[in-house]
Amino acid sequence: MSSGELKTGNNELFTSPDVDAARGFFKEKSRALESKLSTVEEVVRTMVNPGDYIAIGGFGANRIPNAIVHELVRQGKKNLGFAGHTSTHDFQVLVAGECFDHCDIAYIIGLEARGLSPAARRYMQSGKVRVTEWTNAALAWRLKAAAMGVSFLPARSMLGTDTFAFSAAKEILCPFTGQKYAGVPALFPDFAAIHVHESDVYGNCRVRGVTVSDQDLAKASKRVVITTERIVPSESIRAHPEDTFIPFWCVDAVIEVPYGCYPGNMPYEYYSDEQHLREWLQVEKDPEAYERFVKAEILDTKDFNEYLARNGGIEKMSKLRAIEMMTDTE
Repeated sequence: MSSGELKTGNNELFTSPDVDAARGFFKEKSRALESKLSTVEEVVRTMVNPGDYIAIGGFGANRIPNAIVHELVRQGKKNLGFAGHTSTHDFQVLVAGECFDHCDIAYIIGLEARGLSPAARRYMQSGKVRVTEWTNAALAWRLKAAAMGVSFLPARSMLGTDTFAFSAAKEILCPFTGQKYAGVPALFPDFAAIHVHESDVYGNCRVRGVTVSDQDLAKASKRVVITTERIVPSESIRAHPEDTFIPFWCVDAVIEVPYGCYPGNMPYEYYSDEQHLREWLQVEKDPEAYERFVKAEILDTKDFNEYLARNGGIEKMSKLRAIEMMTDTE
C-alpha cells in the first residue's frame, strides 16, 4: 500500500504533540517534596490563563472536581480549549460560563441515562465552538501517549468512520506488518483538575473505584491541581505506597474540598444528587430561567461551600452519604 492512499482527518489539532517541547516544560517543573496546599480561588486565578487547554478528571458525573469547574465560571475564564473525554455535568457547568471556544469531543452534552443538556446542545450548535471529533478511547490514548513521552500512538479506533474524517488523526502504516492504523497525537493539557478521595499535603493521592485515564492525565498535564475529600498524614501514604494512584511529582496544588464532587457521585463517599441534576436539565429548557439559575447558583455565590449550603448543606450531604453507603453494601 502506498503512502498516497493514506487519509488524514479534516479537523484542527488544537494542541502540539511535540514531545521535546513538552519535555522542556517538564524539565523545569519542580519535583520538590513540599507542601502544595492552596485554595480553589487562588489556583484558578493563577494557573488558568486565556487560551489554555484544560482537562477535567473523573468519569461522567463520578469523581468530578466540581469546585474547580464552578470557580472557572465564577472567575469568568474564557477562550479555553477543553478535552471532552467522558464529560457530563462538568461540561454542563463550563457551558454555563461559555468558558471554552474550542473542544476535542468524544462524550459531551449527554448526562448518561439522565438525558441531554439543552444548554450544552444550544452552545455546541451556536457556531461559537470549534470542534474536533475523537472516540473516548482515542482521547484516552492521546493522554497515554503524552504520559509515555511519545508523540502519538497507533490505534484501530475510528478507521473507516465519519469520526475519523472529522478528527485530526492520520492513517499510518505499521513498519513491521504494513497494516493500517490511525495515528492519534499526544495530548498535553496546560491545566488539569482531578478530584480524589485522599491526598497528603504533597499531592500523593489515593482513589477508590473507577479511575479511567486520570493517572495518564496527571502525567500528561503541565499544571495539575488536586481537590480531595480529605487531607491525610504523609505517614499514612508511606505506610501503603502501593495505594498511591497519583504521585506528588505530578501535582502543583492540593486543596481539601469535602463534597467537592457534588452533585456528582463520589464512589464509597456519597451518592449523586439526582434531584438537583434533574433541576439543571429542566431549567436549561428556558434560556431566561437558566440564566437566573446560573447567576444564583454560581455567579452570586462566594464559593463552592455557599453553593453546597444553597442546596441542602450538611443535611443533604449526610443523606447522600447514607444512600451511597447503602448502595455499597447491597
